[in-house]
Amino acid sequence: QVPFVESGGGLVQAGGSLRLSCAASASTFSINTIGWYRQAPGKLRELVAGITSGGSTNYADPVKGRFTISRDNAKNTVYLQMNNLKPEDTAVYHCNAVLSADFRLVQYQWGQGTQVTVSS
Repeated sequence: QVPFVESGGGLVQAGGSLRLSCAASASTFSINTIGWYRQAPGKLRELVAGITSGGSTNYADPVKGRFTISRDNAKNTVYLQMNNLKPEDTAVYHCNAVLSADFRLVQYQWGQGTQVTVSS
């Protein structure tokens, strides 16, 4: 069983916006810090943003001021609002439960993710 289901990706022009969703089971969602990560072709997977169970957030420098992570506890869903998208944001985006303070250790195997493609 896949613990997370990512959706909302697509093709958008530079400067456009997308909102990604990460849906989880209630037990997975409620006790965990959730992170959004991305992996571009030929590159390592990197953290994009994270949100704790209490709502504290942090962002990778390249997306600060453009992306916003939020969570809806009633829907067991974490969102990633992405504005002013750039071609370098093109990647497969994944979410996962975070196990370490540096966001390097995650709890589950990676799922399929959702593809974001930004054209110039």
